[in-house]
Amino acid sequence: MHRALPSLALGFSVLCLTACPAKAPPTLETRSPPPPPIRVPPGCESSQAGEYRHEENPAFRYRGEEDGGTLTLAVVRALTDTDAGTDSSGASIVLQRTPGGFVGETRATGFTGSGAPCPVAFPTELVACDDAGLTLRAVASTSIDEGCQPSRTGPPPVRLKQVLLRETPDAGP
Repeated sequence: MHRALPSLALGFSVLCLTACPAKAPPTLETRSPPPPPIRVPPGCESSQAGEYRHEENPAFRYRGEEDGGTLTLAVVRALTDTDAGTDSSGASIVLQRTPGGFVGETRATGFTGSGAPCPVAFPTELVACDDAGLTLRAVASTSIDEGCQPSRTGPPPVRLKQVLLRETPDAGP
């Protein structure tokens, strides 16, 4: 019986070792790369919310709201002295702070040759910010067909500089 005891102990040891779970392979922690840095023109880092008017046509006013990533400028047309208040045109400029700049589009309503209204969007970019206001570069016009699609004929779009001057708040009486 003494001979069976070492064999039994050895068999029990082997059984215990084979019954143990294998070591799990080491896990590799994968991290996604950091997002690319946001790039905006100098002076545009802070919020650009506020009231603006167009440099060349002060009848066009803009109400800017910003959430830190998106600047939305609602286009508001000032009415004549005989009218009261302002009239919202429904047009807006929506710009995103991105690694490619402060870019987005101007959204408005265009009309086909027959007069049917169509939503249109013009590429727009904020190229400068300073105490005086904002400088945008935007496509000024486009041609649309009767299906409200960009026309395949006509001149290529041209981007023009648009300057919006910051309105100063009234000091009050």
